[in-house]
Amino acid sequence: MKVDSAELSLLGNRQENQDRVSVIADTESSLLVAVDGMGGHTEGERAAEVTVETLRKAFFDVPRPIFDPQGFLTHALAKAHEAVVALAPDVALDHKPRATCAVCLVQDGNAYWAHIGDSRIYHIRRNAIHERTRDHSHVELLLREGVISEKEIKDHPMRNFVECCLGGDVPLPDMSISGRKRLLPNDVLMVCSDGFWSGLRDDDLTAAIVKSDRTLEESLRSLAETALASGAPHADNTSAAALRWLG
Repeated sequence: MKVDSAELSLLGNRQENQDRVSVIADTESSLLVAVDGMGGHTEGERAAEVTVETLRKAFFDVPRPIFDPQGFLTHALAKAHEAVVALAPDVALDHKPRATCAVCLVQDGNAYWAHIGDSRIYHIRRNAIHERTRDHSHVELLLREGVISEKEIKDHPMRNFVECCLGGDVPLPDMSISGRKRLLPNDVLMVCSDGFWSGLRDDDLTAAIVKSDRTLEESLRSLAETALASGAPHADNTSAAALRWLG
């Protein structure tokens, strides 16, 4: 499998970084992970760490390439949810650790992805966003119903309200699992926290990713710095992991 990958996580204007991103890979498969520990809840940072650790273990516990990608993603996120719930069994429900998560599996020339909350996955092809996930959030619901426009999301008073997440209550949260996405050479898959995507226009994102004179790591840093400048002086943790499929 020929790929180029990169990951980046910046603090922003916060006291601590509750984001975690990772590219977990071997010669057969790659797993991109972005986790955003939810601010205002106990141990958001630890929730993000435990989620990445659980997904990493799940990846290396099965033969690769993974036989049932959608089943793997569902099971791995369920295990991550259980691990985050177990972090604080005696804490009141409203304050239990929580996190949003986006994960993308790449193997055999295909991508499969899953997400919970408002961490996103982007599939970029040539100079356009070929596809992106739809957030589990109130503003995304308003967008789908035509009540607000894409431009209005950034300043909407309920922009940070997510409808499901890892952790918190014991029952398994809603999650979105994709079907198989066939890849073409130079396609880019990216997972990111809301601190990354909320400070960027789609044009910003595609222009940086497709520049041939930049490495993927340089493109991610340029985008993250743009997102931080857009959110200053209240910029959130800003994180992303990306993979370019080369064939």
